[in-house]
Formats: sequence, structure tokens, C-alpha cells
Amino acid sequence: MAHVIDREEWARRPDRWQGELQCGAYGARSCLIFNHLPATGGGPRLHSHPYCEIFIIRAGTGLFTIGDELIEASAGQIVIVPPSTPHKFTNPGPDALETIDIHENGTFITQWLE
Repeated sequence: MAHVIDREEWARRPDRWQGELQCGAYGARSCLIFNHLPATGGGPRLHSHPYCEIFIIRAGTGLFTIGDELIEASAGQIVIVPPSTPHKFTNPGPDALETIDIHENGTFITQWLE
């Protein structure tokens, strides 16, 4: 059975591509986060997951800390974080950062490290 999920079910604001969806409720083994970080700053603090996380950079530039690496990724690039690897990201600016984050699990499992 296919599922069509309306924006009202995952978006924090109806006028933005920002929000999250745990797809396990629909039979999928993934979760999605739609990020929109305006200007400079924002982003999650250091954390890890027992599964891969994939970041699709849709607009702007993100500064990612992944384990001991510091990676700058821009629109059109994809960043893949291995399971159980501490990571975080921020928007160094000056433009908005938009990402789609794919978690390879039907529900979010996050260990916050800071």
C-alpha cells in the first residue's frame, strides 16, 4: 500500500520545508529531516546514531564535524556519516543552509554527546 503524506503531518511551519518524519509508521526503514537554517549559525549539537545518516545539501554551505574531520559541503553535495560516528553541523553563512537528512532507521535513535 502506498502512502501520500501531506506537509501538515511533517512540517513545523506550513510555509517552509522544515520538519521531520519518522517513516517507520508507513512501513519504511528511514526517517527524514528537512532543515532550513537561515543566515549564520544553527544546527544540532554533537550526537551519534547506531545507523548511517545521509545529508543532501540542497542550498548553501554546511560545516560538518564528523568524528575528527571538519568537512565543508555545499549545494549539490551529499555527506554520509557512518554508524555510531559523532557528528554535528552548522551554517557558516552567509546564505541559508537547506538539507534533507536521511536516517537509515524507521524511528530516530539519537545519543546526544553535548
